[in-house]
Amino acid sequence: MRDPAFVLLLAAALCVLGGMLWGIQMAVSGDHLLASAHAHLNLVGWVTLALFGIYYRLTPAACASRLAWVHAVVAIAGVLVMVPGIVLVIQGGSPVMASAGAILGLLSMVLFLTTLLRHGFGHR
Repeated sequence: MRDPAFVLLLAAALCVLGGMLWGIQMAVSGDHLLASAHAHLNLVGWVTLALFGIYYRLTPAACASRLAWVHAVVAIAGVLVMVPGIVLVIQGGSPVMASAGAILGLLSMVLFLTTLLRHGFGHR
């Protein structure tokens, strides 16, 4: 089975691929209504997940912890809930899904901070 670093980096790569394709679609169509959802997919999905994955790859003790798996699941779920939720809000729907994704994102950052405080950075 792959480790949390790999899973986070894989999710990040899938997010940026989706973000790039979505950006091309917006450029071709001239419709940029969903640009803020696209930006969140790229920033939270690509950048944040990739940074988490790099941290775990560089800090093996943290990567080997059970908390790393919990963190990875919460972080990825946050993106998967937040981005479609933003789309729904832009289209006039309820903010519940976007808010739930944002709360998952916040929880993910608290889990990362906890991991960082426990394990530091780098090889240990």
